[in-house]
Amino acid sequence: MHFMINAAPRYFHLHLISDSTGETLTTIAKAATVQYSQIRAIEHVHPLVRTSRQLEHALREVDKSPGIVLYTLVSRKLGAVLEAKCKDLKVPCVAVLDPVLEIFQSYLGMTSKPTVGAQHALDSDYFKRIDALNFSMIHDDGVLPEDLEQADIVLVGVSRTSKTPTSIYLANRGYKTANVPIVPEIGVPDQILSGGNGAFVVGLVASPERIAQIRRNRVMSLADGDLKDYVDINVISSEIAFTKRLCARHRWPLIDVTRRSIEETAAAIIKLYHDRRERPLTQ
Repeated sequence: MHFMINAAPRYFHLHLISDSTGETLTTIAKAATVQYSQIRAIEHVHPLVRTSRQLEHALREVDKSPGIVLYTLVSRKLGAVLEAKCKDLKVPCVAVLDPVLEIFQSYLGMTSKPTVGAQHALDSDYFKRIDALNFSMIHDDGVLPEDLEQADIVLVGVSRTSKTPTSIYLANRGYKTANVPIVPEIGVPDQILSGGNGAFVVGLVASPERIAQIRRNRVMSLADGDLKDYVDINVISSEIAFTKRLCARHRWPLIDVTRRSIEETAAAIIKLYHDRRERPLTQ
C-alpha cells in the first residue's frame, strides 16, 4: 500500500510501538529519518506494550497525531489489532522485523520462537557488558594503570579526542576498555610500552583545529588556571605529532576521529581488534 502526500511537510509524526524497550525501533527509525533531514520527525515512543489496554493507549496517541507507525510486537493478536486500526486511520504501519524473520524462517526451515525482549535477557553476555562497563568507568583517564593487563582494549590520545565516550561505547559492546591520556612531557605508563599485557592499544587523533575548538569550549567551564597552552593550536599540533610518532614506534593503529561519530570510531576499533586476533602481529 502506498501513502501519498501532496507537498513535502515540515514535520511528521512517527510512532514507535514495542513490547520491549523500543531500542530496536529507535535505531531503525534513526537510520531512516536521517535520510530526510529537511523534515523534522516528531517521535512518539510507546515501549512495553504487552496488553490490549496498553495498545489502546498507544492507538489513541496515533489517532491524535497521525503518522507513520513502526512496531515490534511478538503477540500476533496485538499486531493484528494494530494493523486494523492503522488501516482505519489510513496511516502506514510496518512490522519492521517481519521481513527479517521471514528470511530466517525460509533459510533455516523452521519458525521462530516468539520471545518478548529476548535481546535484553540477563544472560552471560549481559553480565559481560556490565563487567566491562564497570572496568571502563574505573580505568578512565589513566586511572589504575597497573591493571591495564586486564583490558581488552586500551585507547591512547591527547585530551579531547573522545577517549572516554568511545571507551564507554566499547564497554557496552562487551569490551573491557581503558583509556590513557597522552601528555608529551609525561609519556604513557610502562605497562603499555612493555608489551607484556595482552591489551590491544589504539591511538586516537583529530585535527588541531577540531581539538582546539573543543578545548576552548571546555575552558569556558573552568574557573581558573593557566590554560593558554591547552588551547594553543601550535602546542596541540606538537601533541598530535608526538602521538603519531609514538603509535608508529610501537606499531599501534591510529584512528583520526575528526569526522567520525563515536559509533563509527568504535566500529573501526572492533574491526581492528578482531583482525589482530585472527592475524596476530609477528614480533
